[in-house]
Amino acid sequence: MKQIITSFLLIAISIFSVLGQAKKANTYHYTVDLTQVVDDKVMIELLPPHISSSEITFYLPKIIPGTYAIADYGRYVSDFKPVDKKGRALPFERVNDNTWKIKNATRLHKISYWVNDSFDTEISGPNIFKPAGTNIEENKNYLINSAGYFGYFENMKETAIVLNVVRSKDLYGSTALIPQNPSSKTTVKLEKGSQDNNKVVDTYLIDDYDEMIDSPLMYSRPDTAIIKIGNTEVLIGAYSPSQKITAKEIANSVREVLMAQKEYLGGNLPVEKYAFIFYFTQEPVYTYGALEHSASSFYYMPEATIEQMNQQLRDFAAHEFFHIVTPLTIHSEEIENFDYNDPKMSQHLWLYEGVTEYFAGNVQVKYELITPENYLDVLREKILTAESFKDTVPFTDISKYTLTQYKDQYYNVYQKGALIGMCIDIKLRKLSDGSYGLQNLVADLSKKYGKEKPFEDDKLFEEITALTYPEIGEFLNKYVAGTEKLPLKEIFEMVGINYIETFISPELNLGLESNAVTITQEDSSPKLAIANAQALNDQGKAFGFKDGDVLLKINGELIPYNQEFREFFFRQQQSLQKGKPFSYTVQRKNEAGELQEVELKAEAIVVEREVKHLLGINDQATPAQVSLRKSWLDD
Repeated sequence: MKQIITSFLLIAISIFSVLGQAKKANTYHYTVDLTQVVDDKVMIELLPPHISSSEITFYLPKIIPGTYAIADYGRYVSDFKPVDKKGRALPFERVNDNTWKIKNATRLHKISYWVNDSFDTEISGPNIFKPAGTNIEENKNYLINSAGYFGYFENMKETAIVLNVVRSKDLYGSTALIPQNPSSKTTVKLEKGSQDNNKVVDTYLIDDYDEMIDSPLMYSRPDTAIIKIGNTEVLIGAYSPSQKITAKEIANSVREVLMAQKEYLGGNLPVEKYAFIFYFTQEPVYTYGALEHSASSFYYMPEATIEQMNQQLRDFAAHEFFHIVTPLTIHSEEIENFDYNDPKMSQHLWLYEGVTEYFAGNVQVKYELITPENYLDVLREKILTAESFKDTVPFTDISKYTLTQYKDQYYNVYQKGALIGMCIDIKLRKLSDGSYGLQNLVADLSKKYGKEKPFEDDKLFEEITALTYPEIGEFLNKYVAGTEKLPLKEIFEMVGINYIETFISPELNLGLESNAVTITQEDSSPKLAIANAQALNDQGKAFGFKDGDVLLKINGELIPYNQEFREFFFRQQQSLQKGKPFSYTVQRKNEAGELQEVELKAEAIVVEREVKHLLGINDQATPAQVSLRKSWLDD
């Protein structure tokens, strides 16, 4: 790397007068200059708090809360340099990707290092979940998930932090943090006294390292909207490279669901300010998502129009926003005392992610944002998806060991975890004649514990039982801490929902069985491929598919591997006529190993297909069932 040696910018603000209190004197002072990008990297400079030991360990996180996967952020750090007041280098040892031991630490005056971003830098190690990642697009977009930029000293996570972000004046920082110079008129003074009027600095005062990790920032050209939800000011910040979607459109889309969530949570929200931060990518992506924080959430999504992603935005926003309750208000000691470099996992992902996912759907049907029939389709999809995961291991174990032997089971927390929440909700309503549900239980747990008071992981089921009924404790021990299958038929019957676990249906279909196809990366774009041609049904076998065939077109139409994917396949399915031919175009290797496009044709035939987990409203339900269903879906 060509290194540019220059004096770091001196910030023309009175940091110490801003701090005001003596307790702030022992503080981390971090500066990142977004106007100086070299080889896709930015420099971090740290003036450390007082160090009294001769040796000190400095960390970047191995993992952060809410991700449940190892990240090893320190991999992206280079040219680490601790120096004394005279600029002389201090000896240090890099212990591993995330750990540096600094010698003669009582003389430590400054640490500087360069940071690369995780979005487009190929470094060996685990893939970082995009919403927890970092991005450096010079003069366009800077995503600051703090774990990828800023570290902490051993036993000094509780120390206050001053964060200075130097930026060009035409960029804006979307974050739940409140800058100390909100007018954004503070210019940057160069070392010899001249000013750069094109640069400004945002200064944030942060209570401790946990709050810093909990507060993502995104700098880009301004595209923001603000909406008021009860007592809470909600900021929407968006980065859409081709302006396909705007913050104002997102605000109009999610406003209704946020208003519904306010009512769902009793009329008031536990935060005064909240930020939704959206990064839309033009890159072809198959996996995308969001990450929750105490007063914000960050979203990484493929760029599309508001019409294409309206419902998905609502679903994502509803889920992440509900995290202000679990786990950000109700959580165990493992989360309260989170160890970024030697994490201990809680047993209760069913609560943190599962109940949150359940609430995100249930609130929409309760406040008529989706129909009951739509909602039953959502639940059916979760049942179907959950079947592909282990159901012979206690869900508490899946949670506790999600970083190790059960890391491939994590996605089930959004499926079976949500179904656990549904079962508890309906069972509570049955036991209370409709007067008490999961919403009430979560509210009571919030009163008993709260953001600053964690529960003991091993005692949560006892606490829930004490707040509710012995039958709820039996359910938790049998179906969450135990290995018995969820009693879905029994639960649905309580609310007058017909549930058919399986039956055989003759139908026309496209011939692609889920156990016969897989996702492959073709030309850096995810596509469907035939993985097991023998597992195809008779319709699929009629085409003569071969293992490795990559699906490109149906009936001459390109398969859209984006938000339109499901709608496209549904439309193709609906167009089938018995005895009429239809076609696939696939990419296949010939005998010479060269890729070529091959068109495969076959007539549409009736095949027998196993249909599973059908749900429908029982028109013959008893008054008691109807009343309970109303409590579940309407009240």
